[in-house]
Amino acid sequence: MSDFYEDLADCYHLVFEDWPASMDRQGQWLDSFIRAEWPTTRTVLDAACGIGTQSLPLAARGYQVTASDISSRAVARAEREALTRGVELSTSVADLRALSQVHGQFDLVIACDNALPHLLCDEDLLQALRECYACVRPGGGCLFSVRDYAECGSGSQVHGYGVRKVADGRAIVFQVWDWDDAHYDLALYMVEELAENPPETQVFRTRYYAVGTDRLLLLMRRVGFENVRRVDTGFYQPVLVGSKKCA
Repeated sequence: MSDFYEDLADCYHLVFEDWPASMDRQGQWLDSFIRAEWPTTRTVLDAACGIGTQSLPLAARGYQVTASDISSRAVARAEREALTRGVELSTSVADLRALSQVHGQFDLVIACDNALPHLLCDEDLLQALRECYACVRPGGGCLFSVRDYAECGSGSQVHGYGVRKVADGRAIVFQVWDWDDAHYDLALYMVEELAENPPETQVFRTRYYAVGTDRLLLLMRRVGFENVRRVDTGFYQPVLVGSKKCA
């Protein structure tokens, strides 16, 4: 998992048609939801920050954000993006399954962009959720966004992102999923066509657990989160939320 994001850090923004616009939309939705759900929230741990897709717009909206990820290169990219945008962002490198070894407690812990299904078994998911729970202060909450795996697939599937403009040309971005029961191997292809040069292809590979949202909600309850539910309005992926009981 970490190697996938280490290699992808410099070009991850090409997954999005317009990364700044997507960040702004996500930041608006998250800010509105947080204010409605946990109105006293000031401190946020983005436990799977990547290059800062959620951390940056939340920091720009006044939250005290700590951006954490297993990939040091992704965190370094988030730091550079924060500097470019003039926002304050604390950063760290940590595995989801060992957050409390690095971090204290926050008003809110988030992990978006389908981070949880990188963990390939229920035991690892439980460990990550326990660590998220440990990093939430009493009365605070957690928020995860994941793909909706309504059912497992079979064989091979192609999922297209589209054509992206890059300096001196374009990049064609798509995924291939090769299914293995409840898991699949993902290959992310980026084909660059630059002016007067032969196309160049980069392939980034990782593996996912196609865990359903019902299962994740059950695991969240098992580690102690309360008021656990799925939210389907406004965000680009299903959002799973839960709260930690006040002391």
